[in-house]
Amino acid sequence: MILITGATGHYGSTVIHSLLQKGIKAHQISALVRDLEKAEDLRSKGVHIKVGDYSDYESLVDAFEGADTLLFISGTEISTRLHQHENVVRAAKSAGIQHIVYTSFQRRNETDTSPLGLLAHSHLLTEKWLKESGLAFTVLKNNLYMDFIPSFIGEKVMETGIIYLPAGNGKISVALRSEYAEATANILVEPALHRNKMYDFTNVEAFGYDQVANYLSEITGKTIQYHSPTVDEFTQTLISAGVPSEGIDILSSFSVAQKQGELDVTSTDLENLLGRKPTTLKAYLETVY
Repeated sequence: MILITGATGHYGSTVIHSLLQKGIKAHQISALVRDLEKAEDLRSKGVHIKVGDYSDYESLVDAFEGADTLLFISGTEISTRLHQHENVVRAAKSAGIQHIVYTSFQRRNETDTSPLGLLAHSHLLTEKWLKESGLAFTVLKNNLYMDFIPSFIGEKVMETGIIYLPAGNGKISVALRSEYAEATANILVEPALHRNKMYDFTNVEAFGYDQVANYLSEITGKTIQYHSPTVDEFTQTLISAGVPSEGIDILSSFSVAQKQGELDVTSTDLENLLGRKPTTLKAYLETVY
């Protein structure tokens, strides 16, 4: 039995769809959800629905019973994630899970000096707990989703003609979330082949936002330029535009991380697991713009 956490989210639901496409029967899949109403589509497909919450250890133990392989999609609540992740690993061990596949994050810098330090802390400790658990594990070091690039360059980029981010000349290697999910499903089909391995989920090429500007100019016929302000200038500009502080922090942290080269990691791991090259940035931008 394969159990998917975060099953009603984009990543989890796409993994389940991929598993079904690959011939895994619905009755061999369980989906962990917090809200039963959101799981009706999965239930209608014949997938087992388990109710549980990362913050509720006992609910996890009950939900994990009978499963062999667990897809552990990392939590989104940063302030409580460390405790939640500890619950998941402990509950998996208690319930008899044999293999955990965990969605972690891509990085070069694992110290507190990283702009992604707040994000990194819970991931790094979770990886440590997995390695110490005695369970088989597979860690997916996911780079940023390509799907997020339009949010980073701004919804008004075609009006202003400017990509405005403090990312300097740094590069990033992104791929589609759906392709991360498809590769994850391939691992879940034959987990023994991926026992105690760590994979870099990136594209086979990296790019800077100057390249994004060039692609957009070519695709749309409008001249798009890239400007990299200081972080202070960027922050003040977005505050003046009414952008929430949380959004500013996310954009700033990932931009500075890119500027420092933390996300400039290319690998063929995703390509190998997909059995084809991931979608290119230009091809994706063509579908959006």
